[in-house]
Amino acid sequence: METSAPLNVTQVDNQFDSPTSNCCSNFTPTNTAPVLRLDDSTKLVGVQVILILAYSTIIFCGVIGNSLVIYVVYRFKNLRTVTNFFIVNLAVADLLVNTLCLPFTLVYTLYGEWMFGQILCFMLPCAQGMAVHVSTITMNIIALDRHRSIVRHTETRMSKDMCTLVIVITWAASAMLASPLAIFREYGSFDISPDESIQVCTEKWPGSNMNGGIYSISMFLIQYGLPLVINSIAYFRIWRKLKNHLTAGCQSDRHQRKQKTTKMLFTMVVVFAVSWLPFHAFQLAVDIDSSVLYMKDFKLLFTVFHIIAMCSTFVNPILYGWMNKNYRTAFLSVCRCNHPFSLKPSHLKRRRLSREKDKSRTAWRSTNL
Repeated sequence: METSAPLNVTQVDNQFDSPTSNCCSNFTPTNTAPVLRLDDSTKLVGVQVILILAYSTIIFCGVIGNSLVIYVVYRFKNLRTVTNFFIVNLAVADLLVNTLCLPFTLVYTLYGEWMFGQILCFMLPCAQGMAVHVSTITMNIIALDRHRSIVRHTETRMSKDMCTLVIVITWAASAMLASPLAIFREYGSFDISPDESIQVCTEKWPGSNMNGGIYSISMFLIQYGLPLVINSIAYFRIWRKLKNHLTAGCQSDRHQRKQKTTKMLFTMVVVFAVSWLPFHAFQLAVDIDSSVLYMKDFKLLFTVFHIIAMCSTFVNPILYGWMNKNYRTAFLSVCRCNHPFSLKPSHLKRRRLSREKDKSRTAWRSTNL
């Protein structure tokens, strides 16, 4: 049975300067009174309709797109490569964000209180944080694997068993990084007035309130700063290596395929960096200066930045279909059930066409001798 103990007002006031560290959940300041005194545009009907449409669109596109990526890699054997397995892992993480993060964030934004009970209060933030960590770590792994094969000229590809082990370690490390969101948490009721109270789910850090701020800044570095640096360095070196090959006149099919794949993966990193930058910048501003909490329409601004960040969860499948011929053909094959799917490498197709042309020329000559 769920119980809700009243929160101590003094304790709540002391925790006010420590914002939530979970970049999936909406901002949940523990001191509700100051927030209620702010202008809250999210209570306007027109704004709520726009927010519902925005979140619903992201959820729909994210679930359909990421599910399609997972399905085509499962269905077509020629897509079962190590890089695509990591892309599937990224799609699974984005799918979890779409299902575990966005619906609950939308409900909290509209109602302004935690309505999902005590158990989910401890489980959801941890699961949400874990999914975001998996996404960022997987992007780093993909970049480093491409760097190893292209820049280091490592011909030995990662085995599927090793790929599975890396994915398991990724989820274990992400769960460990997100575990404080479940451990240091408190669920209870907050009295707004003698006749009215709301349920809240807040972070409760032991000792000084600075501990929550330290964790929040650490997560900013781990979830955004460090992955962006690693990806930027890796793809810059890959780009320079491929550029040198082009300068040397190397135009092989294999080289061109590597160039196209690297361009797609680099675009994914750019989308990640641009979409998450406003959200993390806003979070960092709150960590540095708590007076930001009292600015006009703080909750609306936070929600808008959150929506922009969540757009990255459905953009990746669009990039695959736009920039990768194999994925585009696979997507069309699934959408058109009667359309046969072929993933033969382009150089094999050209050889087959060349042989067919040679046969036709030989037949023409024989009939005209």
